[in-house]
Amino acid sequence: MTFAVEEINHNDSLLPNVSLGFWIYDSCDTQSRSLQGTMWQLSGHKDPIPNYACRGTSTLAAVIGDDKSRMSITMAQLLGVYKHAQVSYASSVAALSDKSQFPSFLRTTPSDEFQSLGIARLIAFFGWTWVGILAENNDYGLIGSQMLKEELIKAGVCVAFYETIPLFYSQEKMQRIVEVVEKTTARVIVVFSTANNLFPAMLAIVKGDISGKVWIATDGWGEYPLFDKKEFLKTLKGTIALSVPTGNIPRFKEYLYELHPSRSTDDIFIGQFWEKAFGCSWNDSNTDQATGQEGKLCTGKENLRTLDIRFFDMANLRFVYNAYNAVYVVTHALHAIQSCEPGKGPFFNGSCANIEHFAPWQLLHYIRKVRFQNTMGREIFFDLNGNPPASYDILNWHLLSNGSFSYVNIGHYDSGAAKGQDIKVNNSAIVWSEGYTQAPVSTCSESCKPGYRKAILNGRPVCCFECIPCSEEEFSNQTDATECMKCPDDQWPTTSRDGCRKKSIKFLSYQDPLGMSLAVISMLGALVPAIILVVFIRNRHTPVVKANNRDLSYLLLLALILCFGFSLVFIGHPTTLTCMVRQIAFGIVFAICISCLLAKTIMVVVAFRAAKPNSNLRSWLGPRLPNSLVFSCSLVQVLICITWLIVAPPFSQMNMKSQMGKIIIECNEGSLTLFWCMLGYLGLLATVSFIVAFLARKLPDSFNEAKFITFSMLIFGAVWLAFIPAYLSTTGKYTVAVEIFAILSSSAGLLACIFFPKCYIILMRPEMNTKKFLMGKTTGNLKKTK
Repeated sequence: MTFAVEEINHNDSLLPNVSLGFWIYDSCDTQSRSLQGTMWQLSGHKDPIPNYACRGTSTLAAVIGDDKSRMSITMAQLLGVYKHAQVSYASSVAALSDKSQFPSFLRTTPSDEFQSLGIARLIAFFGWTWVGILAENNDYGLIGSQMLKEELIKAGVCVAFYETIPLFYSQEKMQRIVEVVEKTTARVIVVFSTANNLFPAMLAIVKGDISGKVWIATDGWGEYPLFDKKEFLKTLKGTIALSVPTGNIPRFKEYLYELHPSRSTDDIFIGQFWEKAFGCSWNDSNTDQATGQEGKLCTGKENLRTLDIRFFDMANLRFVYNAYNAVYVVTHALHAIQSCEPGKGPFFNGSCANIEHFAPWQLLHYIRKVRFQNTMGREIFFDLNGNPPASYDILNWHLLSNGSFSYVNIGHYDSGAAKGQDIKVNNSAIVWSEGYTQAPVSTCSESCKPGYRKAILNGRPVCCFECIPCSEEEFSNQTDATECMKCPDDQWPTTSRDGCRKKSIKFLSYQDPLGMSLAVISMLGALVPAIILVVFIRNRHTPVVKANNRDLSYLLLLALILCFGFSLVFIGHPTTLTCMVRQIAFGIVFAICISCLLAKTIMVVVAFRAAKPNSNLRSWLGPRLPNSLVFSCSLVQVLICITWLIVAPPFSQMNMKSQMGKIIIECNEGSLTLFWCMLGYLGLLATVSFIVAFLARKLPDSFNEAKFITFSMLIFGAVWLAFIPAYLSTTGKYTVAVEIFAILSSSAGLLACIFFPKCYIILMRPEMNTKKFLMGKTTGNLKKTK
């Protein structure tokens, strides 16, 4: 401050013909002394008198300070009453931004609001989600840490513990802090405190031999030599701190080298500094600077240039630089008052303030409007809350070979930059605490891999969770997914549930063993009635073939060939055309088969009745009756099928729900009502045929097929009654296989019951295939009937 004042007084372009002076008052780190000093500055009298000023021709321009927030709050409450400008270089507590309480307070250091945001961004940058917080029990620690907690919650970071550091030493409280820090699983701990208040707590932690923690320091202790001692080296190595940016003050180092107690007799601090720097003591009682330190005496001939101490390190001027800027803020405001042209001023009727006699509120107005570039080229100005642009250097505590810490700049945080560009860190320059070669992982729970989702544990923070595998129908393709997702309809989760793959397409194909087996059976089944048909044609004039209507036998054999053949339509990739063809063909061909059997049975009854004298049924013994029966019964089924095709025909569809991970290409029957009507009509024909055949089974005829038709209908009914529950309980290709099996089984039953006995006679017992044998058998049957 004194350097800045002297520099300004020698600057002809800034405040020409006006000299600045200053008073220094030591608040001694107590609020009562800071309040006393403020009253003294306001009144200009050693004994403070409220609302009274006795300072002669000198005008109090502004107050620079204090450094600690609790001091500044006390001062700002008083200075705000009189609208006296107060510019602090280190007080960062966010409460001071409240202009309703502190209307005349401004600062050249960023508010803790931005520091909290910067720490939260730093924690998020390293991916830490589980951190502890220690905060000193005052406005700086409590308000700052509370704002930090809010920012951490927004960033998805959980607080493992929150403990306050007492302002007055408490053994019980220190013991609790040590226990909490020792037991916590969090590897990262943020400390919102000043160095003096943190010292006892950190000393207790060091004595507890706690290591493996990464400490995040605020600007209140991030660069203080108080911890530059042997006992702290192991614990605090690798600490990461946020600190206000450093600045360059030209010629300041030379100014410091020229300091001497004999040249500045009014400065009470230089003599004390001299004793500390050279390890000596003054023996001149008149200098009022003796400290009583034992050892060698100070001679005044000591040379500051011979000292190699951090005090002369101009590379880390942080709060010092803020104090330098604070003086220039006030100076530029005064210069604006001096440069004001009457009629163009900011006050009533364009009036200006008088540089020699201005009111405090007039200077405050100009300070709020200040805007200039400092020696680093940074623009200095204030927002509506009296805060400057917020930026921080990120420091890392490196352990030097001489057993001290070096605070190395590893990055920068700028609150005004865009998200993603606001924080920059040089990872390669970081030295981590003992036991770590890279950024440690600090999480409450291990991350959930893709294929799992997080399940929050009851009563625990959201960062504490367990990993639950996704269900068979869901997947997650990112780490720490909160929910598993459904795959598109045509896809299915992979085995590890970390992505989707195309569902396998399934249908009863010829390459499938089941489909291949049914296809072979179908072809062999169609070959049998075809062979029988050839046998019947070659033996068409024999009595066995001519018995029971030879033409109906041919038609029935052709229908059975089609029944076996059309089973192949059910195999292969279903299309809308094949879906319609297979069901319609199945319904009509089977209707023809059963109609033929019904016609055969009825002809047996008609033939028996026609044999009686004077019977009117003899005219029905020709081919007209069976042909009409077959045609009319089949026509009904044809009409049902045509109606089905018109109203709601079968079609091909992709069934994605019935089987997990598979797309079933299947036929949708369209109208289930008409599908079951078709089957119901077949059942009706089969029932009528069974009843008629059962009643006619003992009637005499040259070759009565009624008993064989009865058995065939029993087999047919049993197969299709078993088909209904099997059809309804299966899915996919097995539904098709069940239907094919029912068709083949019922066709085989009809073929075996009706034609195998005749083939046996034709091929194996030709002596029975004579008219004489059959007539004799008929005579025998008539006698039994009588």
